[in-house]
Amino acid sequence: MSDWRIYRGAGLPHDGARQLPDPPPWREFTARSPDGATDGPDGPEGADDPEGPDSEEVDNARRLGVKRRLVESFHPRPEEVEAVNAALQLRRPLLVTGNPGTGKSTLAHAVAHELRLGRVLRWPIVSRTTLQDGLYHYDAIGRLQDVQLDRAVSGDGVRQPPIGSYIRLGPLGTALLPSADGLPRVLLIDEFDKSDIDLPNDLLNVLEEGEFTIRELERRVEREPATDVLTDDGTPVTVTGGRVRCTAFPFIILTSNGERDFPAALLRRCIQLDLKPPGEKQLAAMVAAHLGEEALEEGAELIQRFLQREPGEVVATDQLLNALYVTQRAAAAEQVTRNRLAEMLLRPLDRPR
Repeated sequence: MSDWRIYRGAGLPHDGARQLPDPPPWREFTARSPDGATDGPDGPEGADDPEGPDSEEVDNARRLGVKRRLVESFHPRPEEVEAVNAALQLRRPLLVTGNPGTGKSTLAHAVAHELRLGRVLRWPIVSRTTLQDGLYHYDAIGRLQDVQLDRAVSGDGVRQPPIGSYIRLGPLGTALLPSADGLPRVLLIDEFDKSDIDLPNDLLNVLEEGEFTIRELERRVEREPATDVLTDDGTPVTVTGGRVRCTAFPFIILTSNGERDFPAALLRRCIQLDLKPPGEKQLAAMVAAHLGEEALEEGAELIQRFLQREPGEVVATDQLLNALYVTQRAAAAEQVTRNRLAEMLLRPLDRPR
């Protein structure tokens, strides 16, 4: 296509959206086989797999790059490997601090992938997040509505729906479940510095003891000593005595952009790692993993521009990947257009608007 644009701003409806190219690998929401074919209902494996691609495969592919072998052959900095191993062996959370786009979240997926620890449980933090959100959610209103509906339909005795049907464990609660195979789960507590001021202190006891209680089940222990609830994975699990206690402490990564300080009591319970921006070798492996070896040659100028940016200038790695992807698609456009696109996509995050 000589004109890389799909939307032209002409105000005339057309079917150009059907000509959209494949999305960038880090924005791909269906799994792809190594040859690039979609492993979905219409892909090569879809006929034999009515449930579609595995969510863990999709998530890891987006985080690590479709060309996973290149990432597997790449070794992170020694201090990063040492910090991960210290956290694993001490059964302590790993607090990872770094600028946006330095690979903080990807580290959790890389560890889970290499150690075969299953799907990464992700707990995204916002200013309204509470400890309760991470542990479990009890849908009391939904339960009451079902009771009222049963009463209206039957007109006589009301059937009490099982309370476990209205309880779903959060990411932290699921990570603390007893391990059937003795292996820990991987939990990513993302953007931890966006939290309310109380959340770091509220986490202390759970991180120290590795257990919590579900009050709604604890009150019913004499009548119902064991209850089936849903996990964050969407699978049922039995909770006994209204208490969840881990047998293998999860590998927990808390990510922070360094926008706030944390209390000493939390820092004492964590292994701390300052993640530096990727160097030339790491960046080359990342670009090759996501966009292929040819992107290294075609985007050499942009890569050098990224590496030689002003000290202290905050430009995320995914901004570079975005710029490489779009300028490659606009290869037939004029150089001034490609430069303008690169300038827009590589705008420093800390530049005043």
